[in-house]
Amino acid sequence: MPGSDAVKRTTLRSQIADALRDEVIAGRLPAGRQFTVKEIAESYGVSATPVREALLDLCAQGLLDVELHKGYRVREFSYADFLDMVEARTLIVEGVFRRSAQRALQAATPEALASVRRRAEEAGRAAVAGDLDILIGYDLRFWRELAGLVGNPYISDFLDRVRIQSWAFTVPLLRRLGDLRGRLWHGHAELVEAVACRDGDRAQQLVAAYNDHALDLIRSLATGFDRSPIE
Repeated sequence: MPGSDAVKRTTLRSQIADALRDEVIAGRLPAGRQFTVKEIAESYGVSATPVREALLDLCAQGLLDVELHKGYRVREFSYADFLDMVEARTLIVEGVFRRSAQRALQAATPEALASVRRRAEEAGRAAVAGDLDILIGYDLRFWRELAGLVGNPYISDFLDRVRIQSWAFTVPLLRRLGDLRGRLWHGHAELVEAVACRDGDRAQQLVAAYNDHALDLIRSLATGFDRSPIE
């Protein structure tokens, strides 16, 4: 079939990009880690072309930096970067719950809301259990689909990018705690119900509480001071 090779390469590129993104977020490719296209290609047993394209995709997502004549390096985010990320994602989510977005939410299908609810339930269970690896995947899907309810792909894509970077910074800090049960925000389901009821004020209150929780916990870890578990 004409173009089938290009389709296969594009699919492989996406698979490699997704796999490497997960490695970075999970901290298995830690901040500052250097590598080359050849190293990744040999690791995955594929040619250099889809790997190079996948790495450029991750550069565009802000997870990698290109180092001239050296290859690539996993970007190192600072606590100041994290504060900016929280501010950025807050502005995006607040936009989702403004009046213009509320009109779009009224057009959300029952199927779309049901899907977001499933993501919320899974994310909430993983958060309560302290299962960080499972939480990350469901949490990213949850926010991507929640933002997608307004029907603007630019909002969903930009929020996804910021949240991916937020996880890349926070995961190494969170792993220091060891047992994460009772420490992670798990209000996903409550937020979905506020959205389903078109209660923008309640939704914004929940997002504000979530941000306060995240800032308090990460601030304590970034400064080396760990507080007691969150109720």
